Amino acid sequence: MKINKLFYLHIFFWTIYVTGSVIIPYFAFDSRNTIFNITFFLTSIICFYVNYFVVVPKFFDGNKIYKSVIVFFLSASCFVGVRYFMEEWFLPTFFGIRNYAEGTQFIYYYFDNIFYSSTTIFISTTFWFFRYFIKTEVEKTELVKAKKNAELQALKTQINPHFIFNTLNNIYSLVYQNSEKALPAIEELGQLLRYSTKDLEKDFITLDKEIGYLDSLIALEKLRIKHPELLNVEKKLNHPMLNISPMILIPFVENAFKHGDFRNKGFEMKISDENKILHFYLLNFKKERMKDTVSGIGIGNVKKRLEILYPKKYELNITETETDFKIDLKIDLNEEN
Repeated sequence: MKINKLFYLHIFFWTIYVTGSVIIPYFAFDSRNTIFNITFFLTSIICFYVNYFVVVPKFFDGNKIYKSVIVFFLSASCFVGVRYFMEEWFLPTFFGIRNYAEGTQFIYYYFDNIFYSSTTIFISTTFWFFRYFIKTEVEKTELVKAKKNAELQALKTQINPHFIFNTLNNIYSLVYQNSEKALPAIEELGQLLRYSTKDLEKDFITLDKEIGYLDSLIALEKLRIKHPELLNVEKKLNHPMLNISPMILIPFVENAFKHGDFRNKGFEMKISDENKILHFYLLNFKKERMKDTVSGIGIGNVKKRLEILYPKKYELNITETETDFKIDLKIDLNEEN
């Protein structure tokens, strides 16, 4: 139950209350008591919300019984004071009628009305607990969401510098060799940085933008590969405007270029989105005599992000042998699920 739904619960409660305490008695019983039914109803409303907004929030402490007793008597005193003012001063002064017999001692009036006030105080306190627990749950949900957002931003920033570091190493090598590919590489890097700076901060981007980032990355990497024709890329996109979290696929491709053998071999990458399910497949051949495993920080981060962003909506299978490394990823991008 959310806070706004609690408002309707208040409306429902007071509708039932005024119907049972004022309207029905007026038509079904002695109408001479209607004025006192109205004053009792008004007293109940005032006491209810003084207890709800002031007394319980300020004084209640579940760990200290004496504070709970204080809360009750403060609210009861509010009820008694308001009702006494209406029925024993206002009505006698201006209309010449009173509820209790003239000469009734205040101490008797006070303790007699503690009984009548107890129901109002109990219901008001119960409503306050509803509001308190709802508010607490909402705050917990917001904290969890904020924590997830902070974690996702941290994971993204870990991915982006990793890519920049590798690319700068490639460009340094081209410049050192006085290669004519150096200038195009710098231009490609500039485009990628502008692209990543603009889209990385967003929670989601369109699928065609993510694939465009992949295309730019591959185009940049081709500048340093002897046989770029060995890079086999197949794309079949029917829903390019589907939303996806940025930089989900990039680490896999970065990983392939970092650890892959591109001297006489390439890789195979297939991307499709049939039935709005993204299917990403990547096969690359490992360098000979590799001592470390292919998966690294980047792929570990992607796994965490997938678990946060697409729980029970993705399948990730990573197969590693002595000679090759395969990624088979499926993500359900259907927003109606």
